[in-house]
Amino acid sequence: MKHRIVILGAGYAGAYAAGLLARRLHRDEVEITVVNGEPDFVERMRLHQLAAGHELRRHELTELFAGTGIRLNIAHVDAVDPRERTVTVTAGDGIDRLEYDTLVYALGSTAAAHDVPGVAEHAFHVAGRPSALRLRRRLDDLEGNGTVLVVGGNLTAIEAATELAESRPGLRVTLATSGELGGWLGSAASRHLWRAFDRFGIAVHEHTTVEKVEAKSAVAADGTVFPADATVWAAGFAVHPVAAASGLAVQENGRIRVDRMMRSVSHPDVYAAGDSAFVIGDSGRPLPMSCASAGFTAKQAAAAILGDLTGRPVSRTALSYVGNHISLGRKDALFQLVDSDERSRPGALRGRPAAGVKAAILAAGPWSLRHPTYGLPARRLRVAGVPDRSGERVAA
Repeated sequence: MKHRIVILGAGYAGAYAAGLLARRLHRDEVEITVVNGEPDFVERMRLHQLAAGHELRRHELTELFAGTGIRLNIAHVDAVDPRERTVTVTAGDGIDRLEYDTLVYALGSTAAAHDVPGVAEHAFHVAGRPSALRLRRRLDDLEGNGTVLVVGGNLTAIEAATELAESRPGLRVTLATSGELGGWLGSAASRHLWRAFDRFGIAVHEHTTVEKVEAKSAVAADGTVFPADATVWAAGFAVHPVAAASGLAVQENGRIRVDRMMRSVSHPDVYAAGDSAFVIGDSGRPLPMSCASAGFTAKQAAAAILGDLTGRPVSRTALSYVGNHISLGRKDALFQLVDSDERSRPGALRGRPAAGVKAAILAAGPWSLRHPTYGLPARRLRVAGVPDRSGERVAA
């Protein structure tokens, strides 16, 4: 009787966790199924490039998982029932119900509308491939001219604004943020950021909250109207509502509450990784929604599952950041170092050297999915005991 592991989502967290588990466990003892809404691994860190008009290499999940024994189920997740240990999914041929013994929930996030009127109807975002392509088509229709408003002031907004301004120089790009542009950066990085925005001619409106998005404009709280042929919404992320509806313990924003091992605090046979997980990092603060957090949490979740199934000690993955990488177009970037409390240090890598580091990080994403056990012992681990369908552990 094989132990059934179902992984929901094949982004940075889900795909990495699947590869780790498949390459460390014997396939005659476990059955790993990955459920994903599309057949490709999407490099979310590059979606602003896709929206700007660049072509991205395709990474088919079947190719990434080749030789691992992972079953790929192209479907959308409708519901999770942790009491019955089932997942309901919808695919082209109808509705199906999957049973699991261990569940890894890694459905990620999308752009958060924050209940702002008009965002769903009129705004664009770069938190998913379909939405990035939709923005690209809109920009193509503008034929190199027009106005673009980017709403937000953190990494996604900065990268989207600079990429669009560089790749489509005929556009007039404006950024509006409720706070300060890159307000967390150190002084050197902040100066470099502002120089980049000046070079691209991007107009910046700080301490400006957008309260309404219309077809051709956006309206701020103070009544200022920003003309916009396209409004790019980059004001934060929201998670899939499935977790909150399932009965799993979640935060108010729907992220699954987990312990240090990424186990659900309410259902220990459910693990969460990536943006779906709410976990306190080594700094004592919650890990932010980011691709870096996806790597940390996926590795820790996989280690905990391996330990549970094999009886071996569970290794602890560091849940801490060394810095933030921010692209400023294709030839410029920032690497802001942070201390153990995740506060920006005075120094920062800037310009082409930082762009080289960023390019290497981007390339490392798909590579790590093909080589998830790089640096680990090559031998597979035997399952020490397999839970029966009632949840009791029986001898191997």
